[in-house]
Amino acid sequence: MNYPNELVILEKLRSLAPERIAEVEDFVDFLRARQGERAITHAATRSAETAFAKVWDNPDDAAYDRL
Repeated sequence: MNYPNELVILEKLRSLAPERIAEVEDFVDFLRARQGERAITHAATRSAETAFAKVWDNPDDAAYDRL
C-alpha cells in the first residue's frame, strides 16, 4: 500500500455486496483499457510529429505557429 487512499478504497470495497464488487471490477477494467488506448494514441502522435516536422516547419506556415 503506497497511498493512504488505498486503505480507504479497500474498506469501501469490503463493505459492498458481491454484485457491486463485480461492477467495480468492470469499471476498473474499462479505465485500464481506456488508459492503454490513450497510450497508443500518444505514441502514434509522437511518431507522426517527426514525420510531419518538415511539412509543419516552413516559412510559409509560420503565421499559423503564432495562432
